[in-house]
Amino acid sequence: MDKNAKKTALRMIPYGLYVLTAETKDGRIAAGTVNWVTQASFEPPLIAMGVKADSGVHSLIKEVGVFALNFLGKDQQSTAHAFFKPTEKDGNTINGEAYEAGSTGAPVLESCSAYVECKLIQTVEKGDHSVFIGEVVDAGVKKEPTGRPDDLTLTLKDVGEKIFYGG
Repeated sequence: MDKNAKKTALRMIPYGLYVLTAETKDGRIAAGTVNWVTQASFEPPLIAMGVKADSGVHSLIKEVGVFALNFLGKDQQSTAHAFFKPTEKDGNTINGEAYEAGSTGAPVLESCSAYVECKLIQTVEKGDHSVFIGEVVDAGVKKEPTGRPDDLTLTLKDVGEKIFYGG
């Protein structure tokens, strides 16, 4: 296989950016920017996403079984960058971003455009990422889109011409 062709081809997949969060009942918290996300079923509503196997958010979600996927808007490049680094909790902020507990207990960023809260129903552990399948059990929209809802979502290309994931 031509490794450069593989890398270029896989980088042609468009990615939205989201902040994945989870918290235990005793206050341990994990969060990270993710982009391998898709809706996998209408009924029941399911999402599937790739989560780096050695990340803190991976192990915490497996432990608590619930998570929130926070959708970022086009103007939230700095929020995406804030969650490229390890999670730091300070009062009711994670990496400097205010949050509140959602109905599942998972952190929901106050600044996000929308969010879904999910119950983890299956994990496929292969390679350096696991595929988490979550059933959407709650959702909210904090910023109503004026056009297509997907036009509001921050994408990987919005954070910089030289930033890629995949390949």
